[in-house]
Amino acid sequence: MANRTEQINEFLESNGWGGVSPQALTGDASFRRYFRLQDGERRAMLMDAPPPKENVVPFLEIARHLSGLGYSAPEIYAEDQDAGFILLEDFGDATFTHLLSAGTEEKSLYLLATDVLIDLHRRPMSEAVPKNLPEYDLGKLMSEAELFTDWFIPWATGGTLSENAKTDYRNNWQSLLSDQEAIPTSLVLRDYHVDNLMRLDNSKGIAACGLLDFQDAVVGPVTYDVMSLIEDARRDVSPETAAAVKARYLEAFPAIDPVEFDRSIAILGAQRHAKVIGIFTRLCVRDEKPVYLDHIPRVWRLLEAACGHADLKQMKRWLDEHVPSDKRSVPEGFET
Repeated sequence: MANRTEQINEFLESNGWGGVSPQALTGDASFRRYFRLQDGERRAMLMDAPPPKENVVPFLEIARHLSGLGYSAPEIYAEDQDAGFILLEDFGDATFTHLLSAGTEEKSLYLLATDVLIDLHRRPMSEAVPKNLPEYDLGKLMSEAELFTDWFIPWATGGTLSENAKTDYRNNWQSLLSDQEAIPTSLVLRDYHVDNLMRLDNSKGIAACGLLDFQDAVVGPVTYDVMSLIEDARRDVSPETAAAVKARYLEAFPAIDPVEFDRSIAILGAQRHAKVIGIFTRLCVRDEKPVYLDHIPRVWRLLEAACGHADLKQMKRWLDEHVPSDKRSVPEGFET
């Protein structure tokens, strides 16, 4: 760590921030770290994304792409791609999460975030999607869904699945995820939720919505980010707000069949919730970050709700057989 600290100091020195002490912010689920820099009226953020575990190039490319489209991604002040450092604009502390905790009305924030997606998805693919962006293809979706069986099942149940059970699980997902043709595709930011959205009071319209944590962007169904927004692992979204978001979005895209829209949200939601349960388990078991365990009961509720859709009957049956209701939580002895 001492060597990394020296690298940070050298990077700051070479970019006009020498002698300014970085103030560490709360970490996230990745290996990235964030620091706030303040020197009088000057403010900036330092992203420390140590290679080879992290790669700053996707963040830089998507940030510049979003800014070029007129959206509020942080401005890049300086970068060292080889060392994994970015000096970027400081949007402040007004994340949607903080605003909601302080009592800001929920629906207005969620509809602002929805309007950003509407504007993005109205653009032709050639404009909305950067060149050479990877697709959210079946292989990627399947590998994410298998985080549930790889990490949560042995941790929560103390057992392992038979090969037949694993095959059934994969076959269920392959059938569900292969059938998304009724939904248009666009740029998918993937972690589109209140922790990664900010209100910028000095901007108007959709520019008032600051965007963070988009380096994992892909090409995929337009429903994914809508689902990510309203089916949040970290907080309960009111049914009224979720309904308002869906109605606002569908009103903007009358060509999308509402039945197919809801079906896609249920399927992609179930996939994401299974993935997140696996990731939160892995963060505890492998990475010694148990704080995310608090969210597992909520994510299970979301997964169960998604599997209530008629087209997910087989997945619900599989879960009922292999993960009894008393195992759908944090095992005893684990503390956050």
